[in-house]
Amino acid sequence: MESLLPLLIKLGAGAVGGNVAAKVMPASSLGTLGNSIAGIAGGGIGGTLLSMVMGGAAAGGGMDVGSIISSVAGGGIGGGVLMAVIGVVKGMMNK
Repeated sequence: MESLLPLLIKLGAGAVGGNVAAKVMPASSLGTLGNSIAGIAGGGIGGTLLSMVMGGAAAGGGMDVGSIISSVAGGGIGGGVLMAVIGVVKGMMNK
């Protein structure tokens, strides 16, 4: 459970990040479900990449404040970025 909780935090933050990005960029929105799915995928990827880059503090091995903040930040940013990229590509394909 100790290693699963940081992943769940990243995925949840990614879903929130994807929906926030959709509110900021409504032209790139994929709908609530699409934004959430893209955000979850981006949150998992972004959070994991941040953990690899940051090393020990972001590794998610423990549940200290630094790990939680890193998981939320990496997941949220990753979710928002992936949703925005998918939304832009979808918009370009519709032209």
